[in-house]
Amino acid sequence: MKVVIIDYGAGNIKSIQFAFQRLGINTELTSSKSTILKADKVIFPGVGEASSAMNMLQHSSLDRLIPNLQQPVLGICLGMQLLCKYTEEGSTHGLGIFDVKVKKFDTRVKVPQVGWNVIKDLKSDVFVGIPEKSYMYLVHSYYAEICDETISKTDYGLEYTSALQKKNFYGVQFHPEKSGDLGEQILKNFIEI
Repeated sequence: MKVVIIDYGAGNIKSIQFAFQRLGINTELTSSKSTILKADKVIFPGVGEASSAMNMLQHSSLDRLIPNLQQPVLGICLGMQLLCKYTEEGSTHGLGIFDVKVKKFDTRVKVPQVGWNVIKDLKSDVFVGIPEKSYMYLVHSYYAEICDETISKTDYGLEYTSALQKKNFYGVQFHPEKSGDLGEQILKNFIEI
């Protein structure tokens, strides 16, 4: 099993690597297109600002590679948002895998949302063994709207998408690598897809 983490200069890489190590899974951090194409599973992380992250993807031509991947791909946090068609953060066009816009939380709630919140309406094999209304750890100022590809929802001033799936592409707004045993179960489920 070859699991790669895409290295494009934006991501909380160490905590993801440690989470997989705890599961007994070695990962490779890489920006090599050939290595990514040969992987069994691909992790697309992201922490930071959308427009600069998208510029880094474009600079390395990964923006053209990622949408054509055939193996299971998991976008985490900003990684999930960049899989969407557009984000208000920096008026950035994403990779367009998920046909949904990412919007900024309004001023009725504290921004960013930082801390634990529940995920609900779980609808995917990535959530096997995860109880409804499980708590996951989130840090974000932007959210994906509810759409046909939504596989979990969270409430924070409004109901938004906390996970997406379309074919072999999965995205989670929360940080499974920082969400304890249940978060690690989600990573394990993804590896077993």
